[in-house]
Amino acid sequence: MPLLTTLRAYYAATIDEFLGASADSVIGALTTRSNYSVDPPQRDAWLGEIEILRQSLTGIPGAIFLEFEVPRIGSRIDAVIITGPLIAVVEFKVGERKINLADYNQAWDYALDLKNFHRASHHARILPVLVATEIDAVPLSIAPPADDGVHRPTTCNAAGLRSVIESASSSLAGTPIDPSDWVASPYQPTPTIIEAAQALYARHSVEAIAASEAGENLTITSVRVEDIIDEARTSGKKAIVFVTGVPGAGKTLVGLNIATRRSGEQDPAHAVFLSGNGPLVKVLTEALARDEMARIKRANGTARKGHVVQKIKPFIQNVHHFRDEGLKHIGAPSDRVVIFDEAQRAWDRAMTSDFMRRKKGRPGFSQSEPEVLLSYLDRHPDWAVVICLVGGGQEINRGEAGISAWLDAVATSFNSWTAYISPQLVDSEYDAGHAVTHLAGRAKLVEDPSLHLAVSMRSFRAENVSRFVKAAMRRRYWQTPCKDTQ
Repeated sequence: MPLLTTLRAYYAATIDEFLGASADSVIGALTTRSNYSVDPPQRDAWLGEIEILRQSLTGIPGAIFLEFEVPRIGSRIDAVIITGPLIAVVEFKVGERKINLADYNQAWDYALDLKNFHRASHHARILPVLVATEIDAVPLSIAPPADDGVHRPTTCNAAGLRSVIESASSSLAGTPIDPSDWVASPYQPTPTIIEAAQALYARHSVEAIAASEAGENLTITSVRVEDIIDEARTSGKKAIVFVTGVPGAGKTLVGLNIATRRSGEQDPAHAVFLSGNGPLVKVLTEALARDEMARIKRANGTARKGHVVQKIKPFIQNVHHFRDEGLKHIGAPSDRVVIFDEAQRAWDRAMTSDFMRRKKGRPGFSQSEPEVLLSYLDRHPDWAVVICLVGGGQEINRGEAGISAWLDAVATSFNSWTAYISPQLVDSEYDAGHAVTHLAGRAKLVEDPSLHLAVSMRSFRAENVSRFVKAAMRRRYWQTPCKDTQ
């Protein structure tokens, strides 16, 4: 059983192999695969978990995965145990003497992440288990599963884990899960979670923007991008779209709107909004979750916040998790439309190569982040659309490629793609004029003014403010009078 080759877990083995391995060899595997330095408290926690698992799994058939990463979601589960048709998602709290609600919800959310976003887990019975090692023993109680096959978390101390697994697996009939097939399965959201995402975001569409001029600008751009998606799908071709805009013009809103509109079960153009800005992903997720929780409360309903967040995860994700999934899985992504926020901040070849060598154990990596991401979408045999949201006039930090890297990648490696750009992309604040010229001689290039968002939503009646700032930065005089906006 070739489990040890998986990139999804820091450690993977049959249970028999795990029981026969030394604790030092397991710790060595965990430490080698970790993306972070392993300090003594983490090492000691792992040692504690390993000892508990050894005592709990003797004589139980199956497989074990330590530090298992849910594809593209970023959740890392302490231990996944597969025995027969059961998947046990185990969260350890070594040394904990009480059950904390946050820990309980964490175990539950990890099980839901697996159910909703890992294809081979869609129809499995999943039992989350919270092991607070030092709590007093409690009578064994396993709640019945919900309609989706996920149980409420079961809690136990270190000595009780074996009884939980034995009880759950012995009472469950069904076809045993093949661990090799299971761990090789890719990211794919369930149809029900996609429908829930659409319903949640339906109250946040572009058409609901009240600021008239800004709203019209957003709508024009959104409609044009959706037309390009439909054209690519109909013709079976691939396209990359560059949407430019002044600061605060609503590029992110356009991207979110497209992602949710194109996520329906019946729509083959599955879409996702990606950002390398971790805080932005958290802020967007939190804002939408709070809004939905408030709506539910106004309707006199109740919901656990973790369940609401599950609805948001299909269409707002971290770009680095998306990238890593493309490196782990040889197939094309389930998405056909991918929106990259702040695309100019993708890593250049040197930065990507250095990261892959240090953190992923892949020396000699020779692609920039735009090349990696485009190659992932290019695996689709027919059509796909990449949408790059580009902010102008922003400082490029060390290791960031700028938007020219995307254009150069298309010109060099993906010249069968059609590139749609706004005329503003050649302006100085985007630093891409030379790359546009290079691309024009190697691939089909279409200029479209509707792909530029000229009006800031922060002051939507002051379009000339952006022009003034641009001119001032170029040390030019303002040549044309501003319209009276009083």
